[in-house]
Amino acid sequence: MDKIETYRQHIQTLLVKQAELVWDKRIQAETIFDRQSDRYQLVYLGWRDGKRFYGVVLHVDIIDGKIWVQQDGTEVGIANQLVELGVSPQEIVLGFDPPKFRHCTEFAVG
Repeated sequence: MDKIETYRQHIQTLLVKQAELVWDKRIQAETIFDRQSDRYQLVYLGWRDGKRFYGVVLHVDIIDGKIWVQQDGTEVGIANQLVELGVSPQEIVLGFDPPKFRHCTEFAVG
């Protein structure tokens, strides 16, 4: 299996596992997988106490052969989970970090 396909499978597996952790029955977790454009999201939605609840918890793209974490609202961090699965930190970009600070992490700058 090639590198990109491995990345796709890792990302999808991790998003599905995170979706299973929803603690509130009023909230749905939806995974969105666009394999053609290599965009992957986990969205929470529902109603709680009469108010609409909606938000992107995780958003990950594969751009130019690297994994870009655009949004991560988890405690553990999907980048850390990807490293545990064998992905090199230099293949992961924390897109939510300002470009001028990315060199301060163990992850790729872009």
